[in-house]
Amino acid sequence: MVLTGTLETLTRDEAKDLVRRAGGKVSSSVSKKTDFVVVGADPGSKAETAKALGVTVLDEQTFLARVA
Repeated sequence: MVLTGTLETLTRDEAKDLVRRAGGKVSSSVSKKTDFVVVGADPGSKAETAKALGVTVLDEQTFLARVA
């Protein structure tokens, strides 16, 4: 999972912790091996790369529902 942009309700460290507690791995870059990209405000090029590679893009609310 890759996190990009500014999340509204979580810090980056809190989001990473949620991913790890759910058994996931956090990466800093998007590749074909990436399963999900969580997109916050002002996501930058990682969101574009995810779309180009066909990686599933999640907003913060969907991310929270999946890791809860």
